[in-house]
Amino acid sequence: MSQTIELPKTSGPDSGLGGAWRVIVRNDDHNTFDGVASTLARYIPGITLDGGYRIADQIHQTGQAIVWSGHQELAEHYWSQLADAGLTMAPLEKA
Repeated sequence: MSQTIELPKTSGPDSGLGGAWRVIVRNDDHNTFDGVASTLARYIPGITLDGGYRIADQIHQTGQAIVWSGHQELAEHYWSQLADAGLTMAPLEKA
């Protein structure tokens, strides 16, 4: 007799893991392009310094940019790190 093994949900509705949350950095008058780019590269996985400059330009041009999206716990962690580093943050947003 074979058994069916049900794997736990890792995403999707009602997975209990918080779904996707967006970390958004807003434009301001006190952070420089260098500061924004280096802060993003330092704290957000997968963002290089060059990528940080591209995002800083997007923030400057549009007023804000989503810099990371994922589970709530990590979103809160990255949001706090960026805010503590002096970036202007939008409230966390559920995707």
